[in-house]
Amino acid sequence: MALQRYKVDLVAHMAECDANYVRLHRLLPELFDRDERSLTLTLPKAEHRVLRFRVLERCPYTTTLTVDFGLSAAPWHPLLPAPRLTVRLYHDARTAEVTAYQGEDRFAGRYDYPNGKMRQPDEKIQLNRFLSEYLSLCLAQGREPVPVVIGGGD
Repeated sequence: MALQRYKVDLVAHMAECDANYVRLHRLLPELFDRDERSLTLTLPKAEHRVLRFRVLERCPYTTTLTVDFGLSAAPWHPLLPAPRLTVRLYHDARTAEVTAYQGEDRFAGRYDYPNGKMRQPDEKIQLNRFLSEYLSLCLAQGREPVPVVIGGGD
């Protein structure tokens, strides 16, 4: 029985990236005015997690930012470093894609398996899906780490 080679579903992948662009704009409406934003997530059976979104570069048609997971007093996991993603938003195309993960960049659309770095055949798609799931969680559960006080009347 011959193994079938993995085929990229470009339409689904681009839909995921387009949805991530929308999610990022919902989470960061002040994207063009502010360089950093943190959100606190309270997860079941876990400590509070603080996620930090930080703009690295602004250009006329793109914005590059990092997403740091696990910034809190408790370590992310005893054996694993907290995930760190670099995401590029393409404003003209209204899409966002993960361009680096844990400091590694230039992910191919498809990998033969096994390979030297032991990447999955759909590594790039998995990284964008991971971002999608976390952004969705932030939209559902995220809150500012410091309460916002409105009209502290004197």
